[in-house]
Amino acid sequence: MNKINHRSRNQQGFMGVAEAIIILIVLGVMGFGAWKVYSSRSDKSSSQTTTTTVSAPSQNSKTWQVGGVAVAGNWADADVVSLGGGRYRMYYSVEPEVSGNKLEMYSATSEDGIKWTQEAGTRKTFATFPSVLKLPEGKWRLYFQNAGVIKSALSSDGLSWQDEAGTRLDAANSLGLNFENVAAPSVERLDDGTYLMVYRGTVNQAYNDQVPNKNTQLFLWATSKDGLSWEKQGLAIDSRNSTLQGLADGPEFVPKWDDGSVKLFFWGYAGVYESTYANNQFSQPKLVYSGQSSSSQNKFPQNPPGDPTLLKVGDTWYMYYGQHTKGIYYATLK
Repeated sequence: MNKINHRSRNQQGFMGVAEAIIILIVLGVMGFGAWKVYSSRSDKSSSQTTTTTVSAPSQNSKTWQVGGVAVAGNWADADVVSLGGGRYRMYYSVEPEVSGNKLEMYSATSEDGIKWTQEAGTRKTFATFPSVLKLPEGKWRLYFQNAGVIKSALSSDGLSWQDEAGTRLDAANSLGLNFENVAAPSVERLDDGTYLMVYRGTVNQAYNDQVPNKNTQLFLWATSKDGLSWEKQGLAIDSRNSTLQGLADGPEFVPKWDDGSVKLFFWGYAGVYESTYANNQFSQPKLVYSGQSSSSQNKFPQNPPGDPTLLKVGDTWYMYYGQHTKGIYYATLK
């Protein structure tokens, strides 16, 4: 009995050890499988994270970089056009503060967008805020401000100009605003043949008692089928808010941005702003260039970049802007 009982205990012990070994093997296999699944998921997650993080920079990541002087002197209100064949022309006016002036308009040419050579003579007198557009038939039309209204002139070579009869746009409006003048037109011809103009209206009242200007300036817009007779469309950009604080000036249309959109650039107290035109509306403006150090906290800098005009030379966008008493400067989009 005892012997049998002893054998029975040995068999049970052997069986218990065997069972334990089998369980350990199973657990080991299961653990290894679980580790492989976890490792696979971890590697996949890591791969996905790396793919999301590393991406090609988009055009939206580009910023305007300070360049240098394009045309030095007491100049302002520049506008640039392409002459074809890799040549460009810039029109600009003498600053009104210069004593004894007749609001002369001059021009300069360039082949690289950086070095500009002034052309001999005066393009026109008593014409400020020039906006020059090449017409389908090959002539050039100049829109400008004179005596508080917007007028136009024609040229066959872009140098000698003849005034066109009548007024393109006056200060009358349906907004209930009393404009002391309208000025600073920017005109482009869209792909469908429609002429589009944004222009400035000035109200002889400060936005508040904190801003430097004693008047308020905002944008209106109009459309035309022939570039001569215009239909007023109302308010384009309202500056009467905490962002612009009553100042929107020097509008500049870019009819074909790189993404196919129509852009409007202009300047305010803080610098140059950008808006997109689509479906007869202008998007909320955003500041894209201040021309000052990012550490500057000056809400009203004394000499912000003014009256921007844009030109694409090759693959590079140039923005030309006035710096009071210094001349026309430029920045590039990089």
